[in-house]
Amino acid sequence: MTNPGETRKLLIVEDDLGLTKQLKWHFTDMEVLTAATADEAIALVKSERPAVVLQDLGLPPDSEGVSEGFRCIQAILDIHPNCKILVMTGRSEEANALRAMNLGATDFFHKPVDPDMLDLIVDRSFKTYRLRELNRIDNLVVDDLVGEIRTQSPEVVRICRSVKKLAGTEITCTLMGESGVGKDVFANAIHRHSRRSDQRFQAINCAAIPENLIESELFGYEKGAFTGAAKQTPGKIECANGGTLFLDEIGDMPMLLQTKLLRFLQQRTIQRVGSTKDIPVDIRVVCATNKDLKAMVAEGTFREDLFYRICEFEIRIPPLRARGEDKLLLADYFLNETIKAYGLTHLNGFSGSARAAILAHDWPGNVRELESKIKTAAVMSDNEMVTAEDMNLTELAGCIDPYDQHMGMAPGTVTLRDARKLAEVSAIKSALDVAANITEAARILKVSRPTLYDMMTKYELEQKT
Repeated sequence: MTNPGETRKLLIVEDDLGLTKQLKWHFTDMEVLTAATADEAIALVKSERPAVVLQDLGLPPDSEGVSEGFRCIQAILDIHPNCKILVMTGRSEEANALRAMNLGATDFFHKPVDPDMLDLIVDRSFKTYRLRELNRIDNLVVDDLVGEIRTQSPEVVRICRSVKKLAGTEITCTLMGESGVGKDVFANAIHRHSRRSDQRFQAINCAAIPENLIESELFGYEKGAFTGAAKQTPGKIECANGGTLFLDEIGDMPMLLQTKLLRFLQQRTIQRVGSTKDIPVDIRVVCATNKDLKAMVAEGTFREDLFYRICEFEIRIPPLRARGEDKLLLADYFLNETIKAYGLTHLNGFSGSARAAILAHDWPGNVRELESKIKTAAVMSDNEMVTAEDMNLTELAGCIDPYDQHMGMAPGTVTLRDARKLAEVSAIKSALDVAANITEAARILKVSRPTLYDMMTKYELEQKT
């Protein structure tokens, strides 16, 4: 929804004057700029900085080719990187549209234009543009804040803002979420933006250390404290003095150690195993877990007083399946990193079926699974573009795209409309699974209750009361 007084500026780049007039008449609720050539479009982007561009690939003097269209896309994004470019293409030209997306175009749609689909794509592009601009204005560029995370999700942007605010305090916070959502990345972000950023970031996985060793790992030990203790050894807490201690999977910490950890958090002193001497330690503590700590407190498997001590502030990180098109943003990022790391210069992005499959998959392993699958697919692929088959996700691709057909696979087509449908159905189902009712599901999806009802009816999804 557009804010009151906000002007939405749209640039149409098309040499067909008849189509240009139709599009200009269609978008009467926004400021519409028009250009018939790449140079005209580039000049308008420099002077007007439109949020969204509708662009044909066949522009003069190469109206029958795509060279001017590609040049135009690259020039626009060099001038205005946040601009959202939507490519208009014929149904037989999807391969060129996919190449345009690899250059940075946001989306594509077919001629003749479906007005409802066009409105949906353009409206979403304006919303995405505005979100990115707000992040820039607030000096909270998400990529800078959390390193490898890439997001268009309002919920994840809100989390990033919380991280930025918390970083400047000494509040003990706990990151909650499924395995693989990136809790360690956010913990690192808290440390990097804190006053302790020049000191050590000490991480320990409470689930990875045997119960009989975790006490000595955390608190250290004196020489002779137990068999094999040949010398005095400081623990992880002592080594982190002045910096940040990250206790990952704290829900797996044994009850006995929970008592000792609580004492440390309250007094900020430790005792090495085999010693009675208190050692003062000045550290920031950040915790993470994939468990329901409140349920564990109720069951008596996690101390209530420790729960309130480590959860002065809770940050709940959503699973990847609830982050919509972040799947594609992250996929593109991981693919580019893999190409650079292994010199895979023959690769030129994802095929259409691969993108559809990425959107459709629930990714139970979250970001970690996505990264692993794409890295493996990229290294093993012999194609110009990573396909759904390369990722072993052919059952989710829906059908085969033109690139796959070119490679000798079964004929078929896939459109971004199909991919969006798969993504919307996946997101709605995920929200309904975790929500107690429709109202809560609508809140998770950031839509109104009536809108969610309409979408459920459209996709024939079972309703919850």
